[in-house]
Amino acid sequence: MFVSGSRCRPRRLALPGGHRAQYGSAVTDIELVTRYYDLFNRGDWDAMCALLADDVAHDLNQGERQVGAKVFRAFLDRMARSYREQLRDIAVMGDGRGRVGAEYVVEGEYLATDEGLPPATGQRYSLPGGAFFEVRDGRIHRVTNYYNLTAWLRQVGA
Repeated sequence: MFVSGSRCRPRRLALPGGHRAQYGSAVTDIELVTRYYDLFNRGDWDAMCALLADDVAHDLNQGERQVGAKVFRAFLDRMARSYREQLRDIAVMGDGRGRVGAEYVVEGEYLATDEGLPPATGQRYSLPGGAFFEVRDGRIHRVTNYYNLTAWLRQVGA
């Protein structure tokens, strides 16, 4: 994994629910986003959501903006019902001023039909994706995700 960002200033991070960042109490924006993806791969939604601001903006790939940590958690629960995913080859980059980007490969399995999408029959898929983050005061305030929906549809047989 490539992690850049020697210019990043440390952020204080106090996680609710007794969770502590493995990087100590001061983490960079890049470390915060790296932790976010580590928790995603572990399926630890509670700890993952603890990294978010209460009013986090979540821009869905080719969809609307959803606002709020509770709405984000509901999104994760819906995703967990329909998909089993792991991210690999994660590269996290930042400017040290709260803007962070990530690129990765999604390895997944389509478990249950998601609303408005083709029927799920356990199809496996692998595709590149990316995300942009806004970090302020040690919390993630925006997550914007991108992947090629046409490529995903082709892989699941639509």
